[in-house]
Amino acid sequence: MATTSIAIPGQLLGPASRYKPGPGVHLYEKNLYSSVLGTVSVAQPSSTTSSSSSTSSGPGPAKRISRITQTLAQSKAGASELPTVSVSRDVGAPGAGRKKREVLPQVGNVVLCRVTRITPRQAVVAILVCGDTVLEAEWQGVIRVQDVRATEKDRVKIYESFRPGDIVRASVISLGDQSNYYLATASNELGVIMAVSEAGNAMYPVSWKEYKDPETGLSESRKVAKPF
Repeated sequence: MATTSIAIPGQLLGPASRYKPGPGVHLYEKNLYSSVLGTVSVAQPSSTTSSSSSTSSGPGPAKRISRITQTLAQSKAGASELPTVSVSRDVGAPGAGRKKREVLPQVGNVVLCRVTRITPRQAVVAILVCGDTVLEAEWQGVIRVQDVRATEKDRVKIYESFRPGDIVRASVISLGDQSNYYLATASNELGVIMAVSEAGNAMYPVSWKEYKDPETGLSESRKVAKPF
């Protein structure tokens, strides 16, 4: 795993046998997952010598270390040697004396967004990431029914393509009006990249238009993004 990258909620960061969870990270079934949207950082353990801890801090006879105490100390030392992975909402501190520049989505940018609500004609989304930059503010966008797919546009149904809570990779096609960016998923690489079933379980894609719940075995329709 790279020491610095962008993570979205629920993204796998690595096994618990290689990393310790830090802020913004939770443990689930021996794996570490991101709890928030932000920048991933890995902090290496500080090099501390065990000899300093074994020396006596005051006068008096040295204490005899039993085998059980020594084993516990070694196990704690082994656990502390793991690097700590954390996810921070701050994507970089501004330079000294300078204000951080806000990134605005532009036409042609690929963005990550979360579906907030759907109507028969469009899906309303909150834009979270533009390129490799986590946005300070959530910008609102819409994916109109005619911009979901490049073919068979007259057969597209919004409720079969997106659901509230889905994480979508989309492209900015227009700056839109004063309140919304216009986005499109009319490409194989664009569409839903993370989805949760009606039962509340994380699903995995099985085709270009279907996600499956591994717990219940039920499938749900989505406009699925092709993996890179």
